[in-house]
Amino acid sequence: MRIGIDVFGGDYAPHNPLRGVSLVLDELPEDVELWLIGRPAEIEQVAREIGLSLNGSVHLLPASEVIEMDENPARSIVQKPNSSISVGIQALKDGEIDAFISAGNTGAIVAASVLKLGNLPGVSRPTLGALYPYGENEYSLICDVGANVDCKPEHLVQFAQLGTVYMREVMNIPNPRVALLNIGEEPSKGNLLAQQTYALLQQHPSINFVGNAEGRVLNTGFADVYVTDGFVGNILLKFGEALYELLREKVPPNPILERLNYENIGGLPFIGAQGNVIIGHGISSPKAFRNMIRIAISIVEARLTEKIASAFHLHA
Repeated sequence: MRIGIDVFGGDYAPHNPLRGVSLVLDELPEDVELWLIGRPAEIEQVAREIGLSLNGSVHLLPASEVIEMDENPARSIVQKPNSSISVGIQALKDGEIDAFISAGNTGAIVAASVLKLGNLPGVSRPTLGALYPYGENEYSLICDVGANVDCKPEHLVQFAQLGTVYMREVMNIPNPRVALLNIGEEPSKGNLLAQQTYALLQQHPSINFVGNAEGRVLNTGFADVYVTDGFVGNILLKFGEALYELLREKVPPNPILERLNYENIGGLPFIGAQGNVIIGHGISSPKAFRNMIRIAISIVEARLTEKIASAFHLHA
């Protein structure tokens, strides 16, 4: 298994990605290789500074350019074909690596994934999912949290399908419960998008739909997958991050609060593209990179893309 890591993605690159690699090396399965993508000379210099050995299970994949956080996503992919994001996604497409991790420009990662990898058959829009912790080692998945801001009802239904496969195959939940995020429990509540999506989810044979979910039930484990558009989902994601930052400075260390720390989750899976892509926060710490690598390994081991392709073929 080969995991590609964008060493020049993120606000604290290349130091944080490389320190994350240092943290995870001792726990890697024997069959896992890490491919560091970026400028070799700079990677080697920082590796020497932090005592990271570039041999054995660690290899280099040269990429001479970097896509900055403020660059136009689609344009940067075309104008910088040798960027660490472009090279990493291309390596994933060519089968040189089995998963790609980046904390770089999210729009560029999504654009490269869609343009270079393409969607799995039957998937019109891949979704960006975020794991939401609600209990000890218990998580729900929220889809979408930013990849698709404007959605139609059929897109939300596909998010439900993609989330179902992810939670079943990666998180080992046999029959994931799916809920639609809404402003009330009744089927008639919400805007037109919510009402139409409710009707489609209720009729879908492969979705275990349990109804509408108000925001207050997220902490109760009401569902395993919560479906919404990327506009609402991204606001919810950023609010959770802000809440953690506010409370961690005002209360003593608390294991419940720490479950909201993005570092402990790592990164977000981009589900539905023809390849395994994990997107991290721009400020990702070494600990976050370590957990992104863990997620990537679990997704590859679960053969997620194959399972999604099979699920959509069966219900085409």
